[in-house]
Amino acid sequence: MHKHNDPYQDIRDAVRALCAEFPAEYFRKIDEQRGYPEEFVDALTRAGWMAALIPQEYGGSGLGLTEASVIMEEINRSGGNSGACHGQMYNMGTVLRHGSEQQKQYYLPKIASGELRLQSMAVTEPSTGTDTTKLKTTAVKKGDKYVVNGQKVWISRVQHSDLMILLARTTPLADVKKKSEGMSIFMVDLRDAIGKGLTVRPILNMVNHETNELFFENLEIPEENLIGEEGKGFKYILDGLNAERTLIAAECIGDGYWFIDKVTKYVNERVVFGRPIGQNQGVQFPIAKAFVNIEAANLMRYKACELFDAHQPCGAEANMAKMLAADASWEAANACLQFHGGFGFAAEYDVERKFRETRLYQVAPISTNLILSYVAEHMLGLPRSF
Repeated sequence: MHKHNDPYQDIRDAVRALCAEFPAEYFRKIDEQRGYPEEFVDALTRAGWMAALIPQEYGGSGLGLTEASVIMEEINRSGGNSGACHGQMYNMGTVLRHGSEQQKQYYLPKIASGELRLQSMAVTEPSTGTDTTKLKTTAVKKGDKYVVNGQKVWISRVQHSDLMILLARTTPLADVKKKSEGMSIFMVDLRDAIGKGLTVRPILNMVNHETNELFFENLEIPEENLIGEEGKGFKYILDGLNAERTLIAAECIGDGYWFIDKVTKYVNERVVFGRPIGQNQGVQFPIAKAFVNIEAANLMRYKACELFDAHQPCGAEANMAKMLAADASWEAANACLQFHGGFGFAAEYDVERKFRETRLYQVAPISTNLILSYVAEHMLGLPRSF
């Protein structure tokens, strides 16, 4: 495949070398057992990749979102799934930019060393879905604590994390001028919280992804765990969400290249009617088209990363990168499955597993329709449609 000079080749080579120690059979077995790739995530942590975004003075590498996105891309491109560990990356956007010096000094070195894991962010709720500002989970100040009540859903990696960022309403919706005000973010120590006001209920799902429903019943959080100013949480969490969408774009791009590599090899080797099936335009063109779209999405991913790292507004680019990349990886996945024929459905080829994994990103985080309505309203000046 055509290669360009890549300024991130060193990172790619190092991540690929680590991923090579965890071949397809490893991820296949984890998927079969509905397990969590503990050894893989531990190896990434030991090698320092999970601390990529943490500044050097706190024990991390001090890299930008661009480099973090390359790490995530390479994990997916190598046949793995970054869904097991990407939370630690995008949660940094919130903590680094809005945490106090005291909070950063307390948490970041421990996260960098692997002593603490920050893999979870609790925003989505069962009754509000994508209408985030209507969330019903409340945090009420009582003395030197906040008391939390409510429910969250689709909260990932809670069982494999020590800390979780929580978005809750601290001022009732009726008492704020703008509905995006009056929400705050907190650092929740899951080791203290689970069983003492926080109940975790796992959700069995289509992809082997550790995700949960959370129930808060008078969970007490110390006031020093408030991140930034009370009431500004929604604005703060957007940094985390823009980082998340851009990283997901990179993962989809990694998936896309995995599908293209896999199907290209197969259609070159598979002979039917006395010739490789890849000689047929009906086979070539869908693969080539998917590749074109992956390459285009890749450029938008780098644009979003560049703006994020420069502390520039990047909501539009993060959203567009995520949509383009999710669409492109799904297109590549379809071509890959189709041209493998029956073998595409066999677990040993890994196509069906990656197919399921990449399909998720059409739906979450942030659905395609919400991205299109964002573009229509905020970029094109069309009337708000909802």
